[in-house]
Amino acid sequence: MSEPVAAAPKPKFKPKSMPQKAMEKLGLLRDIDLALHLPLRYEDETRITPIAAAHEGESVQCEGEAIECQVDSRGRRQLLVRIEDNSGELLLRFIHFYPSHLKSMAVGQRLRVRGEVRHGFFGREMVHPQFKAVGEGSALATALTPVYPSSANLPQTYLRKAVAAGLGRADLRELLPAGMLPPQLPPLLDALLFLHHPPPQARLMTLEDHSHPAWQRLKFEELLAQQLSQLQAQRERALLKAPVLRADSNKPGGGLHEQLLAALPFGLTGAQQRVSEEIAQNLNRPQPMHRLLQGDVGSGKTVVAALAATIAIDAGWQCALMAPTEILAEQHFKKLLGWLAPLGLQVAWLTGSVKGKARQKMLAAAASGEAQLVIGTHAVIEDKVKFARLGLVIIDEQHRFGVAQRLALRKKLTPDVEADAEAEIAAEPGAVAAPNLPQPPGLEPHLLMMSATPIPRTLAMTYFADLDVSTIDELPPGRTPIVTKVFADAKRPNVVEKIRDEVAKGAQVYWVCPLIEESETLDLNNATETHAELSAALDGYGVGLLHGRMSSAEKAAVMAQFTAGELSLLVATTVIEVGVDVPNASLMVIEHAERFGLSQLHQLRGRVGRGAVASVCVLLYTGPLSDTGKARLKAMAETNDGFEIARRDLDIRGPGEFMGARQSGAALLRFADLQEDSALLQVARRLAPQLLDQHPHAARRQVERWLGSKAEFLKA
Repeated sequence: MSEPVAAAPKPKFKPKSMPQKAMEKLGLLRDIDLALHLPLRYEDETRITPIAAAHEGESVQCEGEAIECQVDSRGRRQLLVRIEDNSGELLLRFIHFYPSHLKSMAVGQRLRVRGEVRHGFFGREMVHPQFKAVGEGSALATALTPVYPSSANLPQTYLRKAVAAGLGRADLRELLPAGMLPPQLPPLLDALLFLHHPPPQARLMTLEDHSHPAWQRLKFEELLAQQLSQLQAQRERALLKAPVLRADSNKPGGGLHEQLLAALPFGLTGAQQRVSEEIAQNLNRPQPMHRLLQGDVGSGKTVVAALAATIAIDAGWQCALMAPTEILAEQHFKKLLGWLAPLGLQVAWLTGSVKGKARQKMLAAAASGEAQLVIGTHAVIEDKVKFARLGLVIIDEQHRFGVAQRLALRKKLTPDVEADAEAEIAAEPGAVAAPNLPQPPGLEPHLLMMSATPIPRTLAMTYFADLDVSTIDELPPGRTPIVTKVFADAKRPNVVEKIRDEVAKGAQVYWVCPLIEESETLDLNNATETHAELSAALDGYGVGLLHGRMSSAEKAAVMAQFTAGELSLLVATTVIEVGVDVPNASLMVIEHAERFGLSQLHQLRGRVGRGAVASVCVLLYTGPLSDTGKARLKAMAETNDGFEIARRDLDIRGPGEFMGARQSGAALLRFADLQEDSALLQVARRLAPQLLDQHPHAARRQVERWLGSKAEFLKA
């Protein structure tokens, strides 16, 4: 009888080390990621500078024997080590040290040190230099030492070894066929080896300003991958099918589109008419529209979206409108309900706060097709939400939705296999037609994205090459220009006095704060304290408070009071950035304006100036201001034009940060700059179609190498 076999012990869970976690956080997951993790700067460890020849203020490498090593306990405890060479002596000062330091720098030990030379009380010294024990005649580095972008949990020594290993393992074979690479650019492997380990004679200036041919090769590679990805997305979309949506103008009294135009209490601007026509032409095609509608704050994008919705509904299809916040979604709901309900259309309202029977009723209306327009927040894309015939999806403030949410929406919009099968059964000869057929197989809804953050043309052409872009570049008549004033926080009492004068005349005021409660890291007044302070200063007037941690019902109640004129002043966080429309509000104060981005300041400012009353926006700042902070406030004071604001924002932040992962937070271009590298961009744009047509395998590898999973971002 054989003995029972013992069960294999369960493997112990090994937690990831701190460096591993830090590597993942930096996105260093693949060998190619490590190979493309390029140095921020370099240190010259290829030469030894005699101590006597080291000038104050210089960062140098010296070598000498330790002649003194002691802990000085007078005042602040510190380790003092003195070394000497044939030319002189140098003091090394360590304020933070370990017992092991005393052993490794003991008297008689030969030390190689690197740091900035300073003038100290006892002569030349280095504070916290890099050091290592060496033998007589130890070899020097043969190349400049790279210093990589890192984090507190990722030592340079660890990162250098990891990058060197990744560089050795990564597949860096040339993907571009002979003749396609611009002649002045070196091979990719040569460029990377040079940038990671430049020879001592390399010109540091050309490395640091990225003008060296090795840098130019990497920029070109990155731009080519981006252009290929955009072109591929464009071609894939051209193969998709969508319902042809055409307004029925032959109905008695005209189609819904004409009826809405006739019922509106205002006429469209020329820009609104132009973009409405562009959208209508797109909807009339059998390929899915993928269009970005951009326009400055208050330019009238909502009515253009409503007109697009009427075309879809008139053609027998449903429309969904998604907004990033309940406040904005509710505002759209009220506005569109007022326009469309008189035309006999049913509008459903679906957000996270809609519960119970009301929610079930809305879900049933969307699933049956009874609700022709469904408006809500991200709740619209939840799995439980089904549509009978979804023909058009409108996303407002699309940059406020993360890339993952937008990708989830695109995947949700594509009909699944079960829906296809049901549609095929329903379409069989002899089958009884249901009153609302499911989405026909293979059809994808049209997609209209709206943004009040204008994008400069060069960016739109490059980052949105797979999108059609419509621009409303004209404001409706009757809007009064907003005067913007910039004051230091010391003027705060004067501003409060001005508010008291304004509310006494019947005006309404916003006061925007960047935080809700105290932060240990930022010494900023919070919304709650400011509300208490202003309530006391404006005794006898209604002062409301609005912030993101309030429930939807509480927010709605406060906004209803402010809209009705029951509150004179509203203290709020940035939840009012978009969507809030109170024509009587004529004064806005933005506290700690230096902490806000330029586009966010412009969005906030757009909450006033929505009526006929002259409006003022006051930017309060706390000094000292950084150069970026000064540039932002200067731009706000000098222009109200959203497109000029966007251009200056691009100048201040650069394209990668301005756009992020298509405005989600991570830069799609790490090395190239769309303005500085426009010549390389033109070459990449010209070569991308050739490479995709003639060498599709190489094109796919190029995108995988440079973008990896980020290629998905370009489809969102």
